[in-house]
Amino acid sequence: MRQTGSVEADGTAGKTGHGEHPDRYKWIALSNTTLGILMVTINQSILLISLPDIFRGIKLNPLTPSNTSYFLWTLMGFMLVTSVLVVSLGRVGDMYGRVKMYNLGFAVFTVFSILLSVTWLSGSAGAIWIIAMRVFQGVGGSFLFANSSAILTDAFPENERGKAMGINGVAAVSGSFLGLILGGLLGPVQWRLVFLVSVPFGIFGTIWAYHKLRDNGVRVPSKIDWLGNITFAVGLISVLTGIVYSLLPYGGHSTGWTNPWVLAAIFGGIAVLVAFVWVEKRVANPMFRLELFSIRPFTAGAVSGLLGALGRGGLQFMLIIWLQGIWLPQHGYSFSQTPLWAGIYLIPLTVGFLAVGPVAGILSDRYGARWLSSAGLAMSAAAFLLLNTLPMNFSYLPFAGLVLLFALGMGLFFTPNQASVMNSLPPNQRGAGAGMLNTFQNSAQVLSMGLFFTIVTLGLAATLPSHLYAGLTAAGVAPAAAHRVAAEPPIGSLFSAFLGFNPVAQLLGPAGLAHLSASQAAYVTGRSFFPSLIEGPFATGLHLAFDFAAGASVVAMVVSLLRGKRYVHSMGAAPATAASATSAQPSSGHGDVEKGGPVAATQAAS
Repeated sequence: MRQTGSVEADGTAGKTGHGEHPDRYKWIALSNTTLGILMVTINQSILLISLPDIFRGIKLNPLTPSNTSYFLWTLMGFMLVTSVLVVSLGRVGDMYGRVKMYNLGFAVFTVFSILLSVTWLSGSAGAIWIIAMRVFQGVGGSFLFANSSAILTDAFPENERGKAMGINGVAAVSGSFLGLILGGLLGPVQWRLVFLVSVPFGIFGTIWAYHKLRDNGVRVPSKIDWLGNITFAVGLISVLTGIVYSLLPYGGHSTGWTNPWVLAAIFGGIAVLVAFVWVEKRVANPMFRLELFSIRPFTAGAVSGLLGALGRGGLQFMLIIWLQGIWLPQHGYSFSQTPLWAGIYLIPLTVGFLAVGPVAGILSDRYGARWLSSAGLAMSAAAFLLLNTLPMNFSYLPFAGLVLLFALGMGLFFTPNQASVMNSLPPNQRGAGAGMLNTFQNSAQVLSMGLFFTIVTLGLAATLPSHLYAGLTAAGVAPAAAHRVAAEPPIGSLFSAFLGFNPVAQLLGPAGLAHLSASQAAYVTGRSFFPSLIEGPFATGLHLAFDFAAGASVVAMVVSLLRGKRYVHSMGAAPATAASATSAQPSSGHGDVEKGGPVAATQAAS
């Protein structure tokens, strides 16, 4: 189907670039944005497996209490930055050109990937350097996240956007799991390769995007909403930082939720975000277009996306800890091998999304997102509940089947939901709308990690100390040493398992092991001792986390059902901020389609 160019705010027809036929240009846009999103999502997860090698490379023990904050910020700083910036940078793309901002993101991401790979510092200075460079790398990733969906929506007619979003979504999700495998393969060879692997793709993508991509969307001359940007950034950073530090023990408690600074950061951040909403209702050119929430498919898609991310965000961490801390050691893998094999055993997550994502996108072009997305969320909720039925030392095939079921459900939800949201947006608000959607999802993932870790840690705190003390003393460890280990915050055991370290060896240390015979030391530091102690306490918290995730998925399903019929935005009349705009393409699909005017359009339920 031939694509018509959108109209710029100055009234000139948008071009697809260097005389390419529109059908050819849309595939150029899809392939380049897919490469960009794949690169960013790989880098989001590649550290999950390679962190032990990175910290060994800079000669820093991440499990020393004074170094735990370095570990958390290295792990979560990138995601925090992308959560905060995508709305602002999507709005900037609407104003100054989405392709320009996207191309800048490719370049920024590549430069800081190079700087990460040439880290020469060690110890705390090395950790601070990596954290800082990861933050700036996240800025580049935010430019890519914020503008890729809008570029695709501009390039594809509305009856093909689901297919495009499906392929792009496959890159987004599969990249997060490919990162696990790449981290496990590259980290042991040379930790700098973990960062260097992105550089050739970043250079190629930057040059390719510069020469081939062209802005063909509606551009709106406007001013930057500095007050809105500042209040939004301060409020969201404060909330997410508080969640990160809530994972650290405080005042004899197993988590930091009693820490006054954590509470001040979270509630203070919420207060600033309330002030942000007040500001956005009063400024002339707000960064956060609150009127978009009058479009039912946008609101339903954004809220169900947030709830879906809240349910699945911490799942990856919980499954990795389950595999690395319990299942893999019990099946013959040394703790140092578990990071790589955890990534391999989670391949069904990638396979499921690869199988369903593009197909779901194509179906949503024909029939809309309502039933597809809702069915996907129902499947995900069922997977969470069924995971509760598995024993901690499970047989792999049932586990793989349930992980695959979850991935199929997410594939069925994610791409139709993304296409539904982007179809509902006015052309001059696609960057800001995509940024709002990404902010909801990325923030929910950070919040989900905090909630999942908190739930599991509280479950461990109730019974793990007594299990550890009894097991260690029965194995010959001196009562004083056993008591010291049992009194350690349980989050330390989780972090040890997550990083592929033997938790007992880390907690006892050389002094605690010195009083044991060789056979006793080999037993308590062996593959089966720690998993047998932790599996019962861990199961309690894990089941609570799965119940929470299932509940969030069910609520997301209800919200998704409320989106109504398939909806495609039609400009109808030019919005006040633009000189002119074009109508949406007529649909060739078979589903019921509604068209709407600028922003006030709402939609009746089927």
